[in-house]
Amino acid sequence: MDIIVDGITKTYGLQHAVDNLSFTVKTGEILGFLGPNGAGKTTTMKAITGYLVPNTGDIQVGGISVTRNPAEVKKHIGYLPEHNPLYYDMPIIDYLGFVAGLHGVDKKKIESRVSEMIRVCGLKSEKHKKIRELSKGYKQRVGLAQALIHDPEVLILDEPTTGLDPNQIVEIRELIKNIGKEKTVILSSHILAEVEATCDRILIIHNGKIVAHGTAEELRRQAHGDELLLIGLGNTERNEAFLALKALPTVSLVDFSDENSSTFKIQSQPGQTSAKHIFNLCVEKGWYITRLTPVETKLEDIFREVTKN
Repeated sequence: MDIIVDGITKTYGLQHAVDNLSFTVKTGEILGFLGPNGAGKTTTMKAITGYLVPNTGDIQVGGISVTRNPAEVKKHIGYLPEHNPLYYDMPIIDYLGFVAGLHGVDKKKIESRVSEMIRVCGLKSEKHKKIRELSKGYKQRVGLAQALIHDPEVLILDEPTTGLDPNQIVEIRELIKNIGKEKTVILSSHILAEVEATCDRILIIHNGKIVAHGTAEELRRQAHGDELLLIGLGNTERNEAFLALKALPTVSLVDFSDENSSTFKIQSQPGQTSAKHIFNLCVEKGWYITRLTPVETKLEDIFREVTKN
């Protein structure tokens, strides 16, 4: 199911938590939803799931309006809030069966759905325990299981790996990626490496507005624009190499990477690539290349740049 957020605004008093926000998420896409604290991420997710109503604008999930028919939309959405709402005194199997009933799963299918979620979410070894006896990682798995129990087409995950150790984060990340092959997923996180590794596309909001969107590669390209290469050369004199590289037709700027070695940062002309020209120059001069790599802007740097005010 596609999600269409169309010009929603949500205010609390004089503060705009979300300000005329619009974006689309396609079926089978995992969207990474980023922003600093107070940017409007959780408010937007709650609006999509029907937990709050925006002041203006509309949201459609599979063509159904959230503002006009929230009950119908909720049938198609699985939601894991930031603070995982679990009944700690219930055993896992009983809890998942209870949630399935709340979601209107056919009584004849509840047992099979619970078994399927225990398998999919990796809960087999813990399934007879009470939820309070579980580690943080397994509690998050139960949270994902309750969000998936009614087989929704859309999954909304708000900080799903909060408080997990590195091994647990990797496990949950792989689980989300597998789920995302068949469902539409919006994933909010403060762990930028996690978003980059998990999501197909990234949307960054700040002060309730979109400040950047695209794939990780597109965001990097937007950040530094022209091609930037780091090249190391051998069998050459550094000043001679500097002048020869600077004279290449596709090169706009050359700088020494450090004071001693023949390593250079090269920025290409807009829309140009210099790797082939550099290779041909080295063949002509008899130099050998010890390093030739693109310089990538870190997602953390992009995030800080677009959310710094």
